[in-house]
Amino acid sequence: MPETMLLAQMLGLLLVIGALAGVLAGLLGVGGGIVLVPAFFYAFHTLGYGGPQLMQLCLATSLATIMVTSTRSVLSHNKKGAVDWAILRGWGPGIAVGALIGVLVASALRTEFLQALFGILGMVIGAYLGFGRSEWRLGEMMPKGVKRAAMSPFVGFLSVLMGIGGGSFGVPLMSLYNTPIHRAVATAAGFGVIIAVPSVLGFLFLDIAPEHRPPLTIGAVNLVAFGIVITMTMITAPWGVRLAHAMDPKPLRRVFALFLTLVALNMLRKALGW
Repeated sequence: MPETMLLAQMLGLLLVIGALAGVLAGLLGVGGGIVLVPAFFYAFHTLGYGGPQLMQLCLATSLATIMVTSTRSVLSHNKKGAVDWAILRGWGPGIAVGALIGVLVASALRTEFLQALFGILGMVIGAYLGFGRSEWRLGEMMPKGVKRAAMSPFVGFLSVLMGIGGGSFGVPLMSLYNTPIHRAVATAAGFGVIIAVPSVLGFLFLDIAPEHRPPLTIGAVNLVAFGIVITMTMITAPWGVRLAHAMDPKPLRRVFALFLTLVALNMLRKALGW
């Protein structure tokens, strides 16, 4: 049986993590995974769980929460007619294939490499959040044909290696190809479902040594973290939405970009053993 004290410590840490992730998601429109992966890493490491597959545990548990939150989000956006189903149908198969390849690759990598990768890509996302301009364009419409077939798997692949949904890569991608921001956000929620569902199914079969996994873990998905974070984000995300309507979110996006860059640099530092 899991130790009561250990579960109590996990509960306290995860309640705070879930609450903050929900507020940030509602306030800034960022995906929970970009916050949850480093937060899970800190929580599990603080509780004494390490080993070469710690990052896989964080990625899989983050993606499990995204599976629920993205489904809820895309259904909500669809009621308002904001989801571009043509983009989803065209990009979905490639994204799903990339996600499955991401699971296979992530399962074979050590925690230090995945930390370094999260750090590098996190800095790229932070730079875009901080300095990206809404008028930047790569084209007037989303790519199709060979270009789409080549690009779509990378969205799923990189997202799984970072444990994130469709927002961090999907929204900038669609914005750069002239998709209105509200439609890009809504459609990216659909990307999140397509990324999370196959990847979580894959991570459920990943074998992690018992001494390196917290109580109530199936494969690489920790059910305690999953349940608590889902509950808290559903409670606190509306608070973030209300805050977003009460203040200008642009300066806050820059503050978050700085925060994300610092978190990414810290991940990179740990990966390099400094």
